[in-house]
Amino acid sequence: MNVSIRQAKAGDIPRMCDLLSDLFSLESDFSPDSEKQGRGLGLLLDDRSGSSAVFVAEKDGEVIGMCSVQVLVSTAEGAHVGLLEDLIVRSDYRGRGIGTRLLSGIFAWCAARSISRLQLLRDIDNLKALEFYTGNGWSETRLACMRRFL
Repeated sequence: MNVSIRQAKAGDIPRMCDLLSDLFSLESDFSPDSEKQGRGLGLLLDDRSGSSAVFVAEKDGEVIGMCSVQVLVSTAEGAHVGLLEDLIVRSDYRGRGIGTRLLSGIFAWCAARSISRLQLLRDIDNLKALEFYTGNGWSETRLACMRRFL
C-alpha cells in the first residue's frame, strides 16, 4: 500500500480533527469537540521549541492516520522521555500496518533527540489498542493515571 508518513502541517488539522473524533468516541474519558481538538493541534504544530511533533499517514493526498508525541523530563530516568498521544488510523485502513509505521516515525523522531523512554495512556476497555501496543513491544506498568481539572 502506498502510504507515506510525514510531519503534519496546519492544512491537515480538519482531517486530524475527524480522526480525533473517532478516537475520542472510543475513549470513555474524552468527548469529541472539533474546536478544542483543532486548538490543541494548532498548539502542537506551532510549537517552535522542538518538544512536540505530530505525524500523519497519507494515502493519495488524504490523511488516514495520525499520532503525536510530546517531550517531558523524567527524574526517574534523569533524561527526556516522550508522551505518545492520539494514535489513530481511519477504521477502513486498520490492520494494514499503518499504525506501526506511525510509531516508527515517532521512534525515529525520539531517537534523534536522545529520548530514552516513551509512555502512553490507553482506555482500559480498548482491548484492540492493548493488543496493538503489546504487539509493537510496549509493556504495561503498575502505574495508574489520575487527573484533576483546574
